[in-house]
Amino acid sequence: MTTTEAPKSDTPAKRRCVWLLWTVAGIAYAIDQGSKLAVVAGLEGRAPVPVLGTWMELRVQRNPGAAFGLGEATTIVFTLIAAAVALAIVRVSRRLASTPWAISLGLLLGGALGNLTDRLFRSPGDMRGAVVDFIAVRDFSVMNLADWAISCGSALMLLLSFRRHELGPASSSIAAADAGRS
Repeated sequence: MTTTEAPKSDTPAKRRCVWLLWTVAGIAYAIDQGSKLAVVAGLEGRAPVPVLGTWMELRVQRNPGAAFGLGEATTIVFTLIAAAVALAIVRVSRRLASTPWAISLGLLLGGALGNLTDRLFRSPGDMRGAVVDFIAVRDFSVMNLADWAISCGSALMLLLSFRRHELGPASSSIAAADAGRS
């Protein structure tokens, strides 16, 4: 094995993790978009539907800004951020060899793509579309399943970072240099 080659045993693990990332992202995206289509068709313009008494209800709300309605005048910025996050995750996925990181990044990617789809294709369009939110938690916020995927993926990412769980192996030349020292 040369100093620039990665060990062959890393290849199947990396492939599995990348497939897991894409699978999680695809599932999160599909559930988010499917739920938005269902609530817009069935609930928009109607009275809120209680889910857990007055603590949680389904209420369709269009949000051109970020969480908690912040930044409504800068929708295009959030569109660009979501696109940048998606591209960064795709780039990082080349190093991915960790199942927990694959799940975390898959949730982030699926959520980012779900909200990005709204910003690109929902009214008024042109990267200024309003995101469909519908899960209203009393005294907190109105969110959608993409937001929940992003929140869960971010929480897992923080946990993995604090526990110093590696995303994948160091670059192959560094790993080879380290192996040569032992």
